[in-house]
Amino acid sequence: MLEPIVQQTLDDCDIQHEAVACSDEFADTARFCEHYGYPLDISANALLIGSTKGEPKFALCLVLAHCRLDTNKVARKKLGVRRISFATPEQTMEMTGMKLGGVTPMGVPATLPIWIDAQIMACEKIILGGGNRTSKLIVLPDQLLKLPNSEVVEHLAMIKHQS
Repeated sequence: MLEPIVQQTLDDCDIQHEAVACSDEFADTARFCEHYGYPLDISANALLIGSTKGEPKFALCLVLAHCRLDTNKVARKKLGVRRISFATPEQTMEMTGMKLGGVTPMGVPATLPIWIDAQIMACEKIILGGGNRTSKLIVLPDQLLKLPNSEVVEHLAMIKHQS
């Protein structure tokens, strides 16, 4: 059910996990949680960000689904650029080999920094993309630190305000 590169990374890094099947139509986090009954506050999104000018720089940010990435302050400064934006679906596919709705930090190139919002580390477990739109992974947060180029970043994301 998992993409071969994702399974290989899980095996190589000895990441304990549970794979969960899902329908492509429910791959996007909010729809997945609503349909399958998972809470947003343990569901994580992997978001690829990149510089908009100058030398191309990218990072994969892992944030809880009920939060928003702080692109204007923390992420931009950490990337060391003046302006950043979210990668397009095409850029995401090119850099990770994964479609939106299935992006996971498992299986991305080892040269791509993986920034994990510190709030994730307080969760008992998290559910995130499985590398495709038909699977998800459940992992303990500390398992993410086994990935090459991963680090916990304080204040990378903020809880979204309800309107």
